[in-house]
Amino acid sequence: MWSFSNIADTLHTWLHNTFNATLAKFVEMVLVGVCVISLFAVLGLVLVMMERKVSAWMQIRLGPNRVGPKGMMQSMADTLKLLVKESMTPDGADKFLFNLAPYIAMMVAMLLMAPIAFARNFMMWNLNIGVLYVSAISSVSVISILMAGWASNNKYSLLGAMRSGAQIVSYELSAGLAILSIVVLTGTLNMNEIVLSQADGWWIFKGHIPVIISFIIFIIAVTAETNRAPFDLAEAESELTAGFHTEYSGMKFALFFLAEYVNVFIVCAIGATLFLGGWMPFHIGHWDGFNRIMDLIPSSLWFFGKTFFLIFLIMWFRWTFPRLRIDQLLNLEWKYLLPIGMFNLLLVTAMAILGWYF
Repeated sequence: MWSFSNIADTLHTWLHNTFNATLAKFVEMVLVGVCVISLFAVLGLVLVMMERKVSAWMQIRLGPNRVGPKGMMQSMADTLKLLVKESMTPDGADKFLFNLAPYIAMMVAMLLMAPIAFARNFMMWNLNIGVLYVSAISSVSVISILMAGWASNNKYSLLGAMRSGAQIVSYELSAGLAILSIVVLTGTLNMNEIVLSQADGWWIFKGHIPVIISFIIFIIAVTAETNRAPFDLAEAESELTAGFHTEYSGMKFALFFLAEYVNVFIVCAIGATLFLGGWMPFHIGHWDGFNRIMDLIPSSLWFFGKTFFLIFLIMWFRWTFPRLRIDQLLNLEWKYLLPIGMFNLLLVTAMAILGWYF
């Protein structure tokens, strides 16, 4: 299968033949950082436009259609507006924490990119505990929200931050249990090995009903973790004016805005990797002819296609369901999703021990 690995290997060989090992490693790290920042910028533009077009389609209207062909330059116009807009810091705010919070949100998103396999043999860090790393680092994102809410010296921001703290900490449990079901079936925490384990079929098909239940729980939990509607109580414009980022403007607001969309991409990429085979093409058992045709499609297209399908699913939620109250949100987690997730994990464990999967 074609992938970016040939380009990466050629560049790696040239750097190590041209420079000493230390300098070559440093240049590689700088290039990776530039690529991640560039990816963030592109994702921000693409996902904002996708959000608007999907919402317009759901509501039977046109969406952006003035700036550029079919409104495609609207996101760039909004970016320019945020770049030139003055950043304000309210009186009474803790200036250091207020300014630090959006950068922590972005740093967490950048760190989460490391173990994701974007194509065959193409990932930043082939970490043997990739799933654990992602679960641990994603937990840090709540710190930036709590920091922003408290440092703003605004009651709406503080309320939004406290809601977000309760929400993210709660739904991390269900997301973790859903992820554990795939870890139990594969016997590894390495995300690349999880993808390779799906060469004869994606886990959502091989794992029967228990894995489908895990997938549904995962999608609901990560939608809540990323503060997306109908779980957007941390922002709740109708109640809290904008929640934890009420006092933010200019580029600081843009960083929070970008971090939300990048986090949506990351959780969908993780979902695609664990349940839908990541970059692995769609294979059916011993259908060699069909499997060879599927192998002709580049692995990166498989990965991004699955990821954007899950992003579309999460956007679909936003324009379908009304926002929950905080008590409904916590009841959904503690009374329904968590007990179902724990029982489902037992089923998956029994299925893995007995070998009752394809």
